[in-house]
Amino acid sequence: MSQQPSSRPAPLWWRVVRALMVVLLLVGGVGFYQAWQLLWKSNVAASAFGPAYLYIRTGAPFQAVLDSLTRHELLRDPATFEQVARWRDYPGHVQPGRYLLTPGLGNSALVDKLLQGPQDTVAFTLDAFKYKPQLVRQIVRQLEADSGQLRDLLNDNRFLLRRYQLDTTTILTLFLPGPYRFVWNTSAAQFLDSAAATHHRFWTPQRRQQADSLALSPAQVHVLASIVQRETSEPLDKPIIAGVYLNRLRSGMRLQADPTLLWAIGNFGVKRVLNKDKLVDSPYNTYKHKGLPPGPITSANRQSLNAVLKPAAHKFFFFCARPDRSGFSDFAATYAEHKRNARRYQHTLDSLKILR
Repeated sequence: MSQQPSSRPAPLWWRVVRALMVVLLLVGGVGFYQAWQLLWKSNVAASAFGPAYLYIRTGAPFQAVLDSLTRHELLRDPATFEQVARWRDYPGHVQPGRYLLTPGLGNSALVDKLLQGPQDTVAFTLDAFKYKPQLVRQIVRQLEADSGQLRDLLNDNRFLLRRYQLDTTTILTLFLPGPYRFVWNTSAAQFLDSAAATHHRFWTPQRRQQADSLALSPAQVHVLASIVQRETSEPLDKPIIAGVYLNRLRSGMRLQADPTLLWAIGNFGVKRVLNKDKLVDSPYNTYKHKGLPPGPITSANRQSLNAVLKPAAHKFFFFCARPDRSGFSDFAATYAEHKRNARRYQHTLDSLKILR
């Protein structure tokens, strides 16, 4: 019976090499795992309240970014983010803006995003406003723009005339209500420039020609459209009411527009204009002063502007809200006819005990 050859131990040099290889593999595996944990493992936490945004103000240092991430619990491990950010020299390259933090992002991807600065824009609707402070409040709620700077620019006559050819009163004709999209760190001056660009796009050569045919400047169209807008929200009535006011302007008659009185007294909640209101000392009192008021009484939307640019052709000089309170108006060519319409509407207010 044959014998199995006895196994000989490997040479010493081979045993040493093999041991070193095992050590290197173990060390390498641990190093790779640690690198994966640090750089690529998910660190951006999911939010229970919907998309999470990081807001970085202009001039903010890295510590402010880190504090915001920590305070709002946007990261699972802020310490590892700080380590990677410092390795990548992010503290020296902080860029302001509004950044959507996608759940699952690792530290490396997050630092990449903050270094490259691809902001997530802010979409909002500019609502109609009557006074400058209302505009300022809307903007600073949505953007980084400083309220004091925006207020100062809106009241800087020299700046407005030089940049937009509008003064501190007519500047309110620059703004069109509707949807806008901005980067969050838009400054006050940048917001005004963007509003001016939107205004310029609206005023096409065709619309400017339409305004010229009415003997009105674009700013005057905005002013008249603001009155039409306050008079009615009914699209069918807007061109007719615009035609009434244009008939009055052409004939030299005072506009006698109740909404201008409400702007002057600062109370748009009034349901019934009284004779004492017509005595208010204001250039916006169109019962006292001929022609258009010096500025708009609200920011006119596109529908109201187009109603003025394309008014209905008719011989009406008067209109009054219908007594059925439908929102439509009754129109009249003569004052006698208008008085009859007005008495019916006043009777409705009396029956509802609306005194003011």
